Amino acid sequence: MQQNMEKEALHMEQNMNRAVESMVSAKPDYTGEIIAIIRSPISPSVMRERLEDYHEKDIAEVLPALTSAERKKLYRILEPDMLSNILERVEGAEAGAYLTEMDLRKAAQVVERMESDSALEILSRLDRDQKSNLIECMDETSQKELALMASFDEDEIGSKMTTNYISIQTGLTVKQAMSALIQQASENDNISTLFVSDQSGVFCGAIDLKELIIARPDTEFSSLIMTSYPYVYGHESIDDCIERLKDYSEDLVPVLDNQNRLLGVITAQSIIQVVDDEMGEDYAMLAGLTAEEDLAEPLGQSMKKRLPWLFVLLALGLVVSSVVGVFEQVVSQLPLIMSFQSLILDMAGNVGTQSLAVTIRVLMDENLTARQKFGLVVKEMRIGFANGLLLGAASFGTIGLFIWVIKGKGLLASFAISGCIGVSLLLAMVISSAVGTLIPLFFKKIHVDPAVASGPLITTVNDLVAVVSYYGLSWVFLLQVMHLAG
Repeated sequence: MQQNMEKEALHMEQNMNRAVESMVSAKPDYTGEIIAIIRSPISPSVMRERLEDYHEKDIAEVLPALTSAERKKLYRILEPDMLSNILERVEGAEAGAYLTEMDLRKAAQVVERMESDSALEILSRLDRDQKSNLIECMDETSQKELALMASFDEDEIGSKMTTNYISIQTGLTVKQAMSALIQQASENDNISTLFVSDQSGVFCGAIDLKELIIARPDTEFSSLIMTSYPYVYGHESIDDCIERLKDYSEDLVPVLDNQNRLLGVITAQSIIQVVDDEMGEDYAMLAGLTAEEDLAEPLGQSMKKRLPWLFVLLALGLVVSSVVGVFEQVVSQLPLIMSFQSLILDMAGNVGTQSLAVTIRVLMDENLTARQKFGLVVKEMRIGFANGLLLGAASFGTIGLFIWVIKGKGLLASFAISGCIGVSLLLAMVISSAVGTLIPLFFKKIHVDPAVASGPLITTVNDLVAVVSYYGLSWVFLLQVMHLAG
């Protein structure tokens, strides 16, 4: 009986697991549901109510699948608040195209309700006349906010801020502060943190919403203010302050002008987007590009991004080829070593790229000391030496046997060549580790983004190192010492 009960329990557990797996795997088809609602003959009010049950991101993903007439129908039915949230989840170029499909006045209302940085991004995708007409239809407050945002360069943190925040003046009571919060909350939904300024607009600190809510009416208002709250200046470059923003991990970080007056805030969502953009730019530079590309980018623009680095790499490649030409005598007298050139070059490039990736990651810490940087170089060279020793030994044995058995060379000559290859591999990997570490450190020292030390650049430099070490060692050891010509 006990066995039957255990079997039944096991069977029930298996059924429950299968049910859970089925629920997890069966993802609702929101796209189909939303399209069906939009294309149904129901009244606009009912359609609006049904669509409000879906997340704006899901509706945004549906827009490309709709016809222009269906999208215009959607624009008429939905409120500007909801439309602004939808378009904020669409790529800038596409959002701009959708915006031009709307009635001009409604489009202006939609842009007014967007976060300032999102609105500016979408407006930048419109032609001059469309942009001008749209801004003219917006209210004065929104126009001033956009003008403020446009005053910052795209690489300045101020270009990513929003004016959607709660600002409270000093000298209030707790009750007065609550009234100010309620009054502003109808137009500003970033209320988790309240920012305090004096009558001149100078930033004084911040108050956590929870602290204000639980405070007693007779609590001194100034005691709630966190005067050491982190902040950034609007004209600071994104590269200079992104690490601070990440380290503090605040949902909202105030942005100040040079007189410490409060201009706006950076939201957690904006920080995530900035970090993502920076990672994309670094990845592009590691590939030898000047900026990211997209699928819709014109041919000429893509070429413009790639050509500068390609010219630099071409020049370095010519240097490598010239060095190979210097060792023409070595190649002519011992052609067999040409077969293993790619082995040395590839490993040198791979090791250098690995060191580059590690170094760029480590350099994200702005507080590295000179001793720590020196330790990083030493560590990478030790790793390169250890790996080179193992791979060099493996190459010595396997390549020696290959040359002896397959190529028919004498035993001594075979292992002399493989020994030269093994030592060259060791030297190339040690030096490449150092190069892959030192180049980004150098760029960092001269205040250039270390990612500029791209993978192709490191690879080409290491090719030069590997060629010199390989052919130089072959000339000295194989030709001058062992006299293995032929």
